[in-house]
Order: sequence, then C-alpha cells, then structure tokens
Amino acid sequence: MSLILLTIKGISYSQTQSGAYALVLSEMGGTRTLPIIIGAFEAQSIAIALETEIRPPRPLTHDLFKTFADTFDVYVKEVIIHKLVDGVFFSSLICEREGKEEVIDTRTSDAIAIAVRFNAPIYTYENILDKAGIYLKVEEEMAFENKEESVEVSQKIEKTSKKDENIFSSLTLTELNNQLNNAVTDENYELAAKIRDEISNRS
Repeated sequence: MSLILLTIKGISYSQTQSGAYALVLSEMGGTRTLPIIIGAFEAQSIAIALETEIRPPRPLTHDLFKTFADTFDVYVKEVIIHKLVDGVFFSSLICEREGKEEVIDTRTSDAIAIAVRFNAPIYTYENILDKAGIYLKVEEEMAFENKEESVEVSQKIEKTSKKDENIFSSLTLTELNNQLNNAVTDENYELAAKIRDEISNRS
C-alpha cells in the first residue's frame, strides 16, 4: 500500500474540547486534510519546533529526545500514521542506527513533535485518508442544500456539550455532510473531525 506525504497545515484551539487542540495535516499535492486532536503540551511542543526563532530556556521532552538520539547516533527517518481505531490515530517512528532500522510505536502527537525536530517526513496510508480525510473543497452535489436547514442544524450542534456527545446521531447523513462542509469552510477542523467520524461510523 502506497504512502501519502503529509505536511503540517496548522494548529488551532479546540472550540468544543477544553484544553485540547486540533493539529491539521494536509495532503501534499491533494485537497484532503487530516485533523488530529492533541493535548496542550504536545501542541506547544510542535508550535515551538516550527518557530525556529523561539527557544525555551530549558529543553522540552521532545528536545531531550532529539539530543539523546543525536548523542547515540539514532536517526529518525520518517513517521507513519498507520492505523485509525475509534477516532484514535496510531503511529510509528522509523529510526535507524548503524544501518539497522527499528520501528517504534508512539502516540501521533509525540511522533509529529519529534518529526519536526528531525525534519523527518510524515506519511499515512490511502485508506486512512479515505476514512478520516476532509476535503478542502465542497463537492458540487452538496450545493443544493437548503440554507435554512443548515442554520437549524448548526444551532443544534452549537448546543452540544460534553454530556451529550451523541447529538450527531440524531442528524441525517445529508445534514451531517452539510455541517461537515460548513465546519471546513469555517476552518473548525476539530468539529469537522467529530462530524467526519460520525459519517464514517455509518458507512
């Protein structure tokens, strides 16, 4: 199965999940994005690594990993997001030392924080993008949607709380697809990821 190269599109604060962030990966040469929910520490670590002019006074955990790896001649070749189960992404660090390759299981947020420090490419598989990827452009068939229906459904979603995370189950696929479009347009990738998961669960 062929690998698809991803780049970091950005990190945004989660509007519906306190203390969480949405890390958005973008398909190279394509129109799909892969939103991944990560914690505040990992978001900060990735952001600091991307800002080359910012250096914390003391090394973060991922900086320590980089120093440790450099000291013992361990090279991180690439990161592969290889599995998606119940909305959770699983990743591997592909490392090399003295010509010997090792695969290390890791959380996706940690893997990307480390990949940025090694300038290592980030990959995933086509089937994961098919299941979890969000298209940046709306399909033409979705242009028929009734705007009044869209507003009504938006109001339902805005009232969603942590105690009622299954509100999407009351919506039709047409309503879900319409809301997915709205969320992507508004660059609310965290909400888009939740809607996408609901659509995937029904397929």
